Amino acid sequence: MAGGGRGAWIFGYGSLMWRPEFPHVETQPALLRGYHRALCVYSVRYRGTRECPGVVLGLDRGGACRGRAFRVRAADLNGVMAYLTEREMPNKVYDPRWLPVELPSGRVHAYAFVVRRDHPQYTGKLTPDRAVPLILQGQGVNGPCLEYLRNTVCHLDELGIADGPLHDLLRRAEKAARKQTSS
Repeated sequence: MAGGGRGAWIFGYGSLMWRPEFPHVETQPALLRGYHRALCVYSVRYRGTRECPGVVLGLDRGGACRGRAFRVRAADLNGVMAYLTEREMPNKVYDPRWLPVELPSGRVHAYAFVVRRDHPQYTGKLTPDRAVPLILQGQGVNGPCLEYLRNTVCHLDELGIADGPLHDLLRRAEKAARKQTSS
């Protein structure tokens, strides 16, 4: 396990950015190269069900991803790792890895969750026409998938992180949702 006397860094690229729900002593903007943020995971618990899946973010290979890095004290690390395993790994759709990220203060290794392309919940690259119905139908224990996408885009905007594809999907999904309610 990376880390040491000063603790360790956790990389957030989706809901971990705005809802880490674990103790941390520092947060910095972070850049992860070699992976990008994508709606590429069928959600069958948090934002959907097995019968009616939603879609959530994963780190998929290629490109780069701007997110947040959270520094966890060494004394809190075991508890944080157990919490993250319970939160992010109920279906083992992610491959947790220590990856190099660039922070304003320098380069560190951070714990991140990379999507497993061999997992049945991996969607592959979704077209907007395929993603929007999943966004609209998804409703899980943490609420609607559309709410998750809105939160993600809102927090990306607050952090000054431009993410055109997610902004475009949100516009399309909200337009489709308005059409559904006016019908």
